[in-house]
Amino acid sequence: MLENPLGGAVASSFGGNILEMIIHAGPMAKFVLLILLFFSIFSWAIIGHKWKVLRRAAKETKRFQSLYYEATNLSSLYSAGKRLPYSSMAQVFVAGYTEWYRRRMQAKGDNPGSIEDKEHWEERLKGILNKAVSEEITKLEWALPFLATTGSTTPFIGLFGTVWGVMDAFRGIGVRGSAHIGAVAPGISEALIATAAGLAAAIPAVIAYNYFNHRIRVVGTQLSNFSAEAFSRLSKVR
Repeated sequence: MLENPLGGAVASSFGGNILEMIIHAGPMAKFVLLILLFFSIFSWAIIGHKWKVLRRAAKETKRFQSLYYEATNLSSLYSAGKRLPYSSMAQVFVAGYTEWYRRRMQAKGDNPGSIEDKEHWEERLKGILNKAVSEEITKLEWALPFLATTGSTTPFIGLFGTVWGVMDAFRGIGVRGSAHIGAVAPGISEALIATAAGLAAAIPAVIAYNYFNHRIRVVGTQLSNFSAEAFSRLSKVR
């Protein structure tokens, strides 16, 4: 048996089986691979969840848009928006309508003279719509930082495992006094698995982060435009 540079032992006949190399890897290599596995599993879970959320959001937003341009009754549009929780556009309108309805009820109250002037209320309505836009974007961006962290750190975690393994491989050469390739190839191959695992975790995360980030920026632009349009529509209705 030959000494495994990562702390384990491998058979003198090096078959190159990846699963076998992982099983025989030392504690440090297994620890590094475990960390990378954690990042990879959570990244794929986030990718799957985010894909479903954005797809459903796009579907509900398309439905709300068709209702918005056809509806003549704001209360029915509000009710429709409440039934479309994944549509950021619908939720922005719901927030604006809630403020519009509050002012309308205040005007119909016992002391309508106490209602704030139109200019002040319009500023308040703009602020509420803008806040709703920000909150919706924040919800859509949930967990994206984890994908960014995975894409930027896992290659270095994998590299750390590789460097550690190579150091042990060279230490083994010094101990045995022989640099025969057959003696160190298994250990170095196992060390390189950590780099491959780091890249395998990072590449999907980076691709997904860029894709989702682009989609959310598009949604943000649409919401900003819709916010201005909703403000114009609500401020004109008495």
